[in-house]
Amino acid sequence: MKRWAVWRIIVIVEALVLYGCAAPEPSVDLLAPTEAQMKIRSVQTRTFDVKDRPLAMRGVIAALQDLGFIIERANEPLGLVTAARFAEPNFYDVVGVTVTVRPQAEGRMLIRANAIYNNKPIEDPKVYQNFFATLERALFITKE
Repeated sequence: MKRWAVWRIIVIVEALVLYGCAAPEPSVDLLAPTEAQMKIRSVQTRTFDVKDRPLAMRGVIAALQDLGFIIERANEPLGLVTAARFAEPNFYDVVGVTVTVRPQAEGRMLIRANAIYNNKPIEDPKVYQNFFATLERALFITKE
């Protein structure tokens, strides 16, 4: 009788172990873009008439500095600039920005800014409009 009880326990334990090893089925739409993501991406992205990436990168850096950001990293071959600054009302809060610069068609650059506030994405279109207006002025000055 005890032998059957031991075998039952072993079988149950093995079944639980095997069940625990089964991987969950991934969702088909796991990485598919949503409508909200596409909307915020359109707000974060602008195309500028700039011929070379170094000129666009200098404009991005100048615009970020004009807005009070401290440049953390700038990688020209990747077209990537990261910067941060303390938020105004509370100096414990941090605003971070990552900007990518990619060549598009002849003589154009696609610039995308992604801003976060205390590790949460900023989705307010006015923030990005302000950045791109400052960037447009910086690119105008850099071209001249």
